[in-house]
Amino acid sequence: MRNMIAYCGLDCEKCDAYLATINDDQELREKTAKLWTELNNTPILPEHINCEGCRMDGIKTVFCDRLCDIRQCALKKGVTTCGDCPDIDHCQTVGMIISTNPEALKNLRG
Repeated sequence: MRNMIAYCGLDCEKCDAYLATINDDQELREKTAKLWTELNNTPILPEHINCEGCRMDGIKTVFCDRLCDIRQCALKKGVTTCGDCPDIDHCQTVGMIISTNPEALKNLRG
């Protein structure tokens, strides 16, 4: 499995936070912060939109580092991704992602 697949199965290389970071794109940071603030009902500022990948060493967005329940669960369980977790088929935490994103589930199933 590629290292840029997040714990939830999303592809970090397609994430706007990752793209804004590697391209140093301030406009994309601002757009992403606004969207994520609305989606997560919590204030996320453009300066929080810096990420080098969910499972990679280096900087993470505030959301991914501290607020993502999926990432926290995977770290606690010590799995490479949710695809390695025996509870994946019944997990409500990652279920939010894989029920609406077939590509994420495909990435987790490898």
